[in-house]
Amino acid sequence: MAKTAVGLFENSSSVDEVVRDLEASGFPQKDVRILGEPREMAGSGVMSIPHTDFEVDLTRELRTIGAADADAEAYVEGVRRGGVIVFATGSGEKADTAAEIMNRHCAVEIEELGASVPHLPGTDRDDMAPVHDGSVQAGRVRSPGAGARLFVW
Repeated sequence: MAKTAVGLFENSSSVDEVVRDLEASGFPQKDVRILGEPREMAGSGVMSIPHTDFEVDLTRELRTIGAADADAEAYVEGVRRGGVIVFATGSGEKADTAAEIMNRHCAVEIEELGASVPHLPGTDRDDMAPVHDGSVQAGRVRSPGAGARLFVW
């Protein structure tokens, strides 16, 4: 059974350090993926077709590995606001190590099953409507007080 650690980071410089530490811990480069909002998309604005396709694909991928709908939406919103997501897939122990590394580098905290809004620059929490998802994801493993999440799929 595959296990994936997922962390949302405020900027790409944090991600460079995370990837460097993952590789130093023995994580194969092929098992680490970095996703940020593509800068060179045809069209412009949030409603452009390439932009929408990117967000739909990211949401689908997050749901496939076990993210709740509200959490998938929060990750997409985090990327929309300039954040970068790191995925690290491996055996149980390797994925646990990846989550620890991500948390050492301050992976953004996304609230558990409630209003999943990442704390990124430019996010005005008062202007955002809360999103509630009452479902429980059976494959999700969550460490209290840690931004990185582990998904078993």
